[in-house]
Amino acid sequence: MRDPQRPDITVLPDPPLGRPRLKRLRLALILAGLSVLAVVSMFFGMMMAVASDLPALENRAEFRKAQNSLLVDANGNYLATLSHQGRIIIPLDDISWTMRRAIIAIEDQRFYENSGVDFRGIARAVWADITTGQTVQGGSTITQQFVKNATRAQSKRTVFEKLREAALAYHLTRKWTKGKILREYLNSIYFGNGAYGIEAAARTYFGSAHPGCGPETHRCAKVLRPWESALLAGMVASPNAYDPIAHPGAAKDRRDVVLEKMREQGYLTNFEYNQAIDVPVPARTQVQPPHIQTATKGSGYFVTWVRQQLIDRFGARRAIEGGLRVRTTLQLSMQTAAEAAIQRWLPDPNGPQASLVAIDNKTGEVRAMVGGRDYTQIPFNLATQGQRQPGSAFKPFVLATALKQGISPSSTWTSKRQTFIVPNSGGKEKFVVNNYDNNYSGVSTLERATTFSDNSVYAQVGIKTGTKRIARTAKRMGIRTPVSSNYAISLGGLEQGVTPLDLAHAYETFATGGLLVSGSLGASNNGPVGIRNVSLRSRPNDPITHGRNKIRRKRVVSEPIASEVTRILQSVIKIGTAKDANLGDTPAWGKTGTTENYGDAWFVGATPELTVAVWVGYPNTLRPMKTEYQGSPVAGGTFPTQIWHDFMLAVIQADQHRLERSCAKRKGLHPDAKPTKKCIDAGLAVDPNAAPAPTTTTPGPQTTTTTPAPDKNTQAAPTTGEGTPGGVAPTPPPAATPPPAQQAPATPGGGAQPGATPPPP
Repeated sequence: MRDPQRPDITVLPDPPLGRPRLKRLRLALILAGLSVLAVVSMFFGMMMAVASDLPALENRAEFRKAQNSLLVDANGNYLATLSHQGRIIIPLDDISWTMRRAIIAIEDQRFYENSGVDFRGIARAVWADITTGQTVQGGSTITQQFVKNATRAQSKRTVFEKLREAALAYHLTRKWTKGKILREYLNSIYFGNGAYGIEAAARTYFGSAHPGCGPETHRCAKVLRPWESALLAGMVASPNAYDPIAHPGAAKDRRDVVLEKMREQGYLTNFEYNQAIDVPVPARTQVQPPHIQTATKGSGYFVTWVRQQLIDRFGARRAIEGGLRVRTTLQLSMQTAAEAAIQRWLPDPNGPQASLVAIDNKTGEVRAMVGGRDYTQIPFNLATQGQRQPGSAFKPFVLATALKQGISPSSTWTSKRQTFIVPNSGGKEKFVVNNYDNNYSGVSTLERATTFSDNSVYAQVGIKTGTKRIARTAKRMGIRTPVSSNYAISLGGLEQGVTPLDLAHAYETFATGGLLVSGSLGASNNGPVGIRNVSLRSRPNDPITHGRNKIRRKRVVSEPIASEVTRILQSVIKIGTAKDANLGDTPAWGKTGTTENYGDAWFVGATPELTVAVWVGYPNTLRPMKTEYQGSPVAGGTFPTQIWHDFMLAVIQADQHRLERSCAKRKGLHPDAKPTKKCIDAGLAVDPNAAPAPTTTTPGPQTTTTTPAPDKNTQAAPTTGEGTPGGVAPTPPPAATPPPAQQAPATPGGGAQPGATPPPP
């Protein structure tokens, strides 16, 4: 077409509208199709890739590849073996119907309908979390949980890992029957207290209720009743939180939730539900954990405490069967000394028992832990699970808070019987305070009231200081159990007790000048440290990722206040209620504690190196100890103080012997070497830089006078506070000299000493 005005120019027609738009749409469709194809291909590839993992997920294959994890003490001596023998793999027919129904009711009620991934369950869980503002439900199916356990995935997983788990769970439902998935799942769950798998759990918690169960022909899991199955199913979500030994109330509440779910879903009739709801959870004496191979009879308590931390951190399968080598903080020589000191003062198996925890002040590491007389007989750990009333052993937290509020140690208070009206009670509730043996001093300073544990004065000080402030101080310093703020807190009357482990850890904060010491591998909530490093047995000198403890220190009390508290508490040992704890030239401080009616007796004290808590009482019930101290009551100044003294003396003597050997060896190997400061300070070497002492000539023969060390058999004079009650100091039992701390315990499999190669686990 030519322009009439310009015949030399050809004008092309405009292109039709919409053709470019059509091309863009076609391109978008092609790209979308390719994207869908890529996603499908990726999904198909993932499905093909995960298919190769299916045979390796079976428990029997994992069981064959498993290697026991090994625990050693702080010096590398054999301590214990975490054995996979606690897990017994059984077929589905040996698992009771009530157990299968209970686990489905609480963990995955659409188990037989979903395809491994329950989208309705995920949506329901997300909605519940959004409406409540916190995580209250999980969307994982039983199949997904099994995959996560089998692949050793931890809680912090990437999106890709979660997608892979979902794909593998989906693939499992097409390759395995629902029965096989349920069987593998129940054989792989950790139920706490060393029970790995449903048969081990049934034996641990209910073996005593079904005499004779356990052999091949009579599995314990096969005879589980509805209330027993519901308890075990409820523990899966958190074996530690719902442990019937440590938390019987929480365990029963959780079990009852499972029973309600079973009734709602038609697995129980109303009659069966009402029958099951009234059955109590198993008592401490009924629980029988799988045997643990340990170096000493009493170290099983420490081992189980560390084992739970490993499981929380690495998962049950890796912790127990992953071939780990765990260097702990325990020192077997101290552990032996602790067990010997307790055995010496409390030899009667039917009498009171003791718990002892020793913590290193610099590192927050647990050096010794006695949680009972014999772990194989009673696995309940008094050191970590025994929450008992601290009595006057709680007073240092009152003192520290009072000092912070400006109350002087020299301030004077009236010492007499006191009656306080409890606030918000309408005058009906009264807090009545009496001193021990009704002994009052008339007027006393706060410092003197601490030395002789004057309840009358401390009740006034605590109320004036503020019980809520005192509770906050105790929590900051290391008490991890709930601390009430009632008036009785000033005398250690808590609504919920404290454990020897926490009380030792909190006192350690005074010993460090106000620093709370924990570590990256410490117990939960800034608790004490029981693990130094974690490596593989095949590479013991190469800690795994995040497998090396790093010390953490946090200031929670000012240094002047902490120092003033420890200065005042020195008088408790020198002239107060704990004179039997006197270590001679070794500086020490501490506080006794005795609860009402002599149900609990404490002594918690420290030297510059160690903080040690000792509790004495009856473990299964609050039973008065009015005559157990050779006819007299058991107070804080009796058995607890004497056990503490003997243990600390054994540790000091062992340290002295080690130092003597070290100094002698150094001098022998290096005659011209400069002696160390420790050797010089201990009088085992001469300081070459010191000025020579002036010499004088004295006529007559030379004589040397040696001041004997304090005789630990010498009894202190009777006291009127928490010391020896009754006015008579009993004669200690025979064999007063404790066994040498350096004596090493025998290891299983023969008479080998720690440091020798342990028998093959």
